Amino acid sequence: MKQREKIIPLATGNVLEIGVGSGLNLPYYTKNIEKLTAIDPSKELWDRGVVNTNTLPFDFEFLIAEAENIPAKNQSFDTIVITYTLCTIPNLKKAFSEIKRILKPNGKLLFCEHGKAPDNFVQKYQNIINPVWKKIGGGCNLNRNIPAIIEENGFTISKLETMYLPGWKPASFNYWGIAEMK
Repeated sequence: MKQREKIIPLATGNVLEIGVGSGLNLPYYTKNIEKLTAIDPSKELWDRGVVNTNTLPFDFEFLIAEAENIPAKNQSFDTIVITYTLCTIPNLKKAFSEIKRILKPNGKLLFCEHGKAPDNFVQKYQNIINPVWKKIGGGCNLNRNIPAIIEENGFTISKLETMYLPGWKPASFNYWGIAEMK
């Protein structure tokens, strides 16, 4: 997916990826990072891994954990990466509290997510479909307003790009960018 290629290479330093899944982002990290710690609550999804982590050009660690309870020390990460994960996190307020706790003061949050479309017609369908979609899609919400969620939880978005990706419009509006703590 081209969106991953746009955001992942911006990660630097000590990096945490929240919601690593099967590791789809791993090929896009560069040598600009010292260590990547990746968390996901699903060991089964991680076991479907697409990348041999032994060949990565940086230190790597996978932990089974949820965004609402990140096993890391305060202010320990330079960059936090979250892609296609904010749609499924049950307690966003608690997750962002954890993100703010572990991110260094001048750190950055890199995000790439699908969410609430700008068109009223598409929004209507997102809202109608969302209850069923959430049940069959592993908790995925089609209609979350990603920029608002990020900003309401103590971050300022310094760069934001949006577009519909090819595909089914209710699930294809994407947001990606960079945010810093307020």
